[in-house]
Amino acid sequence: MIDSEIRNRKELVELVNEIGLLPFFSGRIEGFSLEENISYDAWYQGRWSGKIHWDAWDWKGQVLRNKELVYGKFFEKKAGFISLKLWPDFCNYRRDGYDFDARFDDGLASYKDKGLVDYITGAGATLTRDIKDNLNYKKDGNKGFETVITRLQMETYVVPVNYEYSKRKNGDEYGWGNCRYDVAENYWGDKLCRSAYKRSSEESLNRIITHIKKVLPRMDEDELGALLKG
Repeated sequence: MIDSEIRNRKELVELVNEIGLLPFFSGRIEGFSLEENISYDAWYQGRWSGKIHWDAWDWKGQVLRNKELVYGKFFEKKAGFISLKLWPDFCNYRRDGYDFDARFDDGLASYKDKGLVDYITGAGATLTRDIKDNLNYKKDGNKGFETVITRLQMETYVVPVNYEYSKRKNGDEYGWGNCRYDVAENYWGDKLCRSAYKRSSEESLNRIITHIKKVLPRMDEDELGALLKG
């Protein structure tokens, strides 16, 4: 479907900007993911001397720090990338006319969702471990952190903004990285997140599909619609 073999972050950014969005892992639509369109050398190769060798895993933090692409769990609760061009319509479609407070006031968001959004709004961009500590997501405390944070990403209210790694005494990084989350408007700005609010959610969906189909005309529209619905 995608005639490309991504070898580095620059090529990833160029491809996502052309297509509009791209899931990280293979999924509903065959051939439509970073995993299925990446060079062997850049995909996960295991560990050497205790250090993870997975270039593609590092790209997500780099594109976020450089504000090149939006990244998060947007596609059927799985991660992927979205271009800044399509992000306003993606937000508008997923939010369906609701800012978070309005969604909560209408009974469409849980108290756990509100607690997490309110905490990050007040604290600013915050590491996962600190969110869990401050909101008591621990043994014998609150449950379901991954469910809540994934739902808020799917709805585009909260997004990853960086991945930070623990370091050994010699300075080497290790582990999978601790995600730092922020409210989408705080990191990407009100204009980028809300500039499509003047359109209906259905119009935004059609704009996204039209853009992708121009680049990938053989894409099954029903499957694409299901992926975008989440």
